[in-house]
Amino acid sequence: FVDSLNPSADVLAMASTEVDISAIAEGQEIKVMWRGKPVFIRHRTSADIDAAKAVPLSELRDPATDESRVQKGKEQWLIMVGVCTHLGCVPLGNMAGEYKGWFCPCHGSHYDTAGRIRKGPAPKNLLVPEYVFTSDTNVRIG
Repeated sequence: FVDSLNPSADVLAMASTEVDISAIAEGQEIKVMWRGKPVFIRHRTSADIDAAKAVPLSELRDPATDESRVQKGKEQWLIMVGVCTHLGCVPLGNMAGEYKGWFCPCHGSHYDTAGRIRKGPAPKNLLVPEYVFTSDTNVRIG
């Protein structure tokens, strides 16, 4: 009886996903699905990182440092749930919007190279899920 209360195999399978990041060139991003939601994985350039670090926290609606949104030693990898925090749309990526990050065309939210909200109606930054690098070329989300 107790075993019947455990999550089913299909639920456990969706709890995490492994992604091979070896083919993502610097400056590129991919979208993968995790728990039915899109996740953006961007291999940031040094210019992306420098731009994110240069933003004063006082200019941010939802203040967060670039360092708090990435893992130490892996700053070039930004991993975020690709759902706009305004009404749940999926923002456009690949350096879209005024801040060279992501842009949600539905209502005009602009996110920077760290996925932080900079302009538009979205109240919060794009969510950073739990993730761990299992090797130099693989990451497990969830």
